[in-house]
Amino acid sequence: MNLYVNMLLEWENTDTEIYIERVLWIDSSGTDVVTIEISNSKALPKWQKSKELETAIASQEIRILKIDPYMGLLRPENTISDKHCQRRDRAWEVIAPLVEGDIELIFNARDRGQLIEATVERTGCIKKTIYNYLRRYWQGGQTKNALLPLFDRCGAKGKERKVSNCKRGRPSKLSKVTDIPLGINVNDDIRKYFSRGIALFYETQQGRTLKDAFQKTLEKFFHQGYEMQNGVLVPVLPPASELPTFAQFRYWYEKERDISQQKISREGKRRFNLRHRAVLGDSTQMAFGPGSIYQIDATIGDIYLVSSLDRNRIIGRPVIYFVIDTFSRLITGFSVSLEGPSWLGAMLALENVATNKVAFCAEYGIEIDEADWPSHHLPEAILADRGELEGYNADNLVNALNIRVSNTPPYRADWKGIVERNFRLSNDKMIRWMPGAVNRVRERGDKDYRLDAILDLQEFRKLIILSILDHNKLHRMNWYRMNEFMIQDYVEPYPIELWNWGIQNRVGHLRQIAPEIVRLNLLPSAEASVTPQGIYYQGLNYTCELAIREQWFVKARVNGRWKIPIAYDPRRLDIIYLRRDDTRILEPCQLSETQKTFRERDWFEVIDYFELQKQSQEAASTRQQQRKATFNAQVDNIVTKAKEKTEKALTGQSNRSRVQGIRENRKLEREHERETQAWKLGTEETPAQLGEVIPMPLATELEENDGGYVAPPKPIDKLRRLREKNWNND
Repeated sequence: MNLYVNMLLEWENTDTEIYIERVLWIDSSGTDVVTIEISNSKALPKWQKSKELETAIASQEIRILKIDPYMGLLRPENTISDKHCQRRDRAWEVIAPLVEGDIELIFNARDRGQLIEATVERTGCIKKTIYNYLRRYWQGGQTKNALLPLFDRCGAKGKERKVSNCKRGRPSKLSKVTDIPLGINVNDDIRKYFSRGIALFYETQQGRTLKDAFQKTLEKFFHQGYEMQNGVLVPVLPPASELPTFAQFRYWYEKERDISQQKISREGKRRFNLRHRAVLGDSTQMAFGPGSIYQIDATIGDIYLVSSLDRNRIIGRPVIYFVIDTFSRLITGFSVSLEGPSWLGAMLALENVATNKVAFCAEYGIEIDEADWPSHHLPEAILADRGELEGYNADNLVNALNIRVSNTPPYRADWKGIVERNFRLSNDKMIRWMPGAVNRVRERGDKDYRLDAILDLQEFRKLIILSILDHNKLHRMNWYRMNEFMIQDYVEPYPIELWNWGIQNRVGHLRQIAPEIVRLNLLPSAEASVTPQGIYYQGLNYTCELAIREQWFVKARVNGRWKIPIAYDPRRLDIIYLRRDDTRILEPCQLSETQKTFRERDWFEVIDYFELQKQSQEAASTRQQQRKATFNAQVDNIVTKAKEKTEKALTGQSNRSRVQGIRENRKLEREHERETQAWKLGTEETPAQLGEVIPMPLATELEENDGGYVAPPKPIDKLRRLREKNWNND
């Protein structure tokens, strides 16, 4: 085994626990070696034979060390303070002539003494200082930086002081004035009190500050007794000079605390795991390619919307669902609805995942190519919250669609960090700048941001689609951890490029299933009624070719209405789907022509509209009842007066006489009506409201003007006379 300068040799069988030597010099023949013990403050160079050291190494009495304890001194010049550099340079000027040139002389004890004497005369330093500089230079690896001041070793940092009667620490300002040491030293008993006070008053979920916990600790463990004040026992504390200080309390707390346990005690394990735990993993590593794992989650949109049926009505904030591919960060589906975070909202997002995005965007007037949004597949697995995809509803995904469902623990949104982060990106990029956005907590005097709402659900969905297209194509993820194959293929960290690369190199995870099958297992189910007016559901009527061909509506009019199972998409009002027992294909039913007002609307808005109609009807019941009461009172008044008059006029007449004269009475009454109610045109008594009276020409005038012509009778005159005769006979 060859020896080298600065090699560290640790002796195994020695009287001391650690005995390490550094090789300082080797003669040109390789016979003699000079070493020095690095941990001895009085060590000097020692001459040894190289063969003896090599034999000890071969017999494993000496172990060669690879880690140098003085390695920390070998650091760049710009990391050393100017003050430390000045101290190093002054020491180097003293010993530089001794360690440069023919250094064999300084290792000989006889020559070393003479050289030290000459250095004392040259520099004015004492021998002890010169020996100290040389020893530090040799033990530190014979570099100039070995002379740097070791201030980090001063003060016994981290070591506990021995307890004595002398007050430790810096004296207070009052102590300097009175020359009396104030305060007490912290011994083992006081430290126990501190620990118990921390556990009782600070490491709890009550949220006390450390200073409040210190005060409660003094009251609990350092009081001299109690006194009665207003019927309450009050602890009596000794003078402050006889109590530990808050600085001592804080020092021992920070010295002994377990930061993880402290956070768990004060905030609970759930919040600790969510906010303070170490983040050592990367959820990207969970996925092996596009479609391996999708993450799904919902949030309440920070924006208020209006109704498309009545834009004066504000309908609140929408619920937004996003589905994101874990591998590429591509947004593969979304939904916007008014339903709270639930299976319905998650279902709509998952149905959108398997939808052809070109046709889907075309419904909102956005033209894209297949390459702009290429995802229309189901994944191998879905990571979701416990709420939406837990229980019976998730069974359809597992059993029918063969999708593995995983749910995060309660209150652990950080396990779905990818989709959670996307909500913030969407809010920062678009939503917060829209009218009606919830940007901050409204203070007194501020304008109500809800009144700024101008977007309806359809318009907001269109904005979300544009935001998704921008994210997939232009969101650069410089923090994405590329693997070696992506680096070799020069893949840029955009979601669309990562997706396309994964499709070519990490295939086998995406599932292709017919949209009808997906809808069959995901769309919400309900019951509709077949009526003569159509297939009735939620106040609307639908029709389809199957119903017309099998004469469902005629049968409903003859035999009565009956129930049928349907499926519906809450985002599309124009169409519902019949669930046929004999086939797995859904039969589409279109909205009837009589209700075209509701076309291109949202189910949530229509349901909201009908609900408002019911509320308006209920609110109008008071008015209707009052109106009916007024009507009934007026009718009863007229009937009562008529009854009194009739009873008064019936004196002395029999019932038979009254019945026998009906025809004659009718004729008299009609003549009376003609006399009293007939219009008298051309007279002064004509009411003013009839307008200007135009005088009709007399018969003589007509004869004069027409040369004696008289119009022949018209058939209508005969009909009129015949009708009067019949009325008179009756």
